Amino acid sequence: MDFVFTINFIIAAVFFLCYSYQFLYIPAALFKKEPPHKPEKKHRFAVLVSARNEEKVIGELIKSIHSQTYGRGNIRVFVMADNCTDETARVARNSGAVVYKRFNLEKVGKGYALEELLRRISEDYPKNYFDGFFVFDADNVLEENYIEEMNKTFSDGYNIITGYRNSKNYGDNWISAGYSLWFLRESRYLNGARFLLGNSCAVSGTGFFFSREILEKCGGWPFHLLTEDIEFTVHNITHGEKIGFCKNAVLYDEQPVLFRQSWRQRIRWAKGYLQVFRKYGKDLVRGIFRGDFSCFDMTMNIMPAVVLSVFCALINCFASAFAIFSGESLLPVALSLLESVFNMYLTLFGIGAVTTVSEWKQIHTSPVKKIFYAFTFPLFMFTYIPISVAAIFMKVEWKPIEHKIKTSAAELKRSA
Repeated sequence: MDFVFTINFIIAAVFFLCYSYQFLYIPAALFKKEPPHKPEKKHRFAVLVSARNEEKVIGELIKSIHSQTYGRGNIRVFVMADNCTDETARVARNSGAVVYKRFNLEKVGKGYALEELLRRISEDYPKNYFDGFFVFDADNVLEENYIEEMNKTFSDGYNIITGYRNSKNYGDNWISAGYSLWFLRESRYLNGARFLLGNSCAVSGTGFFFSREILEKCGGWPFHLLTEDIEFTVHNITHGEKIGFCKNAVLYDEQPVLFRQSWRQRIRWAKGYLQVFRKYGKDLVRGIFRGDFSCFDMTMNIMPAVVLSVFCALINCFASAFAIFSGESLLPVALSLLESVFNMYLTLFGIGAVTTVSEWKQIHTSPVKKIFYAFTFPLFMFTYIPISVAAIFMKVEWKPIEHKIKTSAAELKRSA
């Protein structure tokens, strides 16, 4: 069974070579200072919301947008009620949004809904009416200075910007905490560090901005893969755009608490990463050879971890089966596997613990839960291994996740 030890060692070495640079992001995020903003310009913004059966939460999002410190006259909210069978459209309209409806059971997903929403806006408003567009999910709520802070970064010259993603329900259970901690880590130690080091950040699902110039360059919204956010990110990075980050623009969204919901959502993400790599892999590789570090960074984020995790799992399963059929002891294989798992647990725990400590005040739950869920964070991440394997072989379709937590950013802070 020496080859098992060798394979696991090689995989560990490859992991280290691929991802060790991210450990350098930690001191950058902690100690490097952000440059001062340039003089601020006032802009007119459209807010885009694709919503499917979100009557329970969409009103709170629109309320948080209308409560922004940025001038309300410069913000207009647009909602695409996408294949809704509830009162989403009515609630959104009564809350002050411009509402469109879409019914299409063949072209399903947020990407198609955004494409049609932008097309409808272009028909009803002059070409240059809006300077930029925000994209939110219906379950989001915003800190009251969100758009004001994003406008400052837009005025600095960034045409695509992502904000600081926090969660409504960190303390519900180990699943919601796993999501939440990952997004906090992504905000502070991935996008935050990338921004400070002059690299491109990545859009993650919700809470991002793009300018009218980007919309025109992209020819609308042609991003329809299962992870349209990553597709949008990689498309723009491979075309030379640099995505900015605004740490003071804080958004909260609701995380799944049931494992079947989490499985359904994350298998879509895993499949989407594979789709994006299949579509843009050559462009990313060309960018790497041109010396574009952001292309390397994005490649590491969408592909190798999945492949290496699956390969490691398959090798150990094969070795176990071989040992059983050949009459050899399973002990060496088991020890090798346990050592790999233990080392991965320690690494992930370290990542979770550092994030928990540095973002302590941003985590809105009890101190006991903050500490406990740092220990369960590696277990949440381990569940990506079977999800990644399944994503390779399964047909995956976009399906909505139910949201029901109705709260404001101020209430979240008071309840912590």
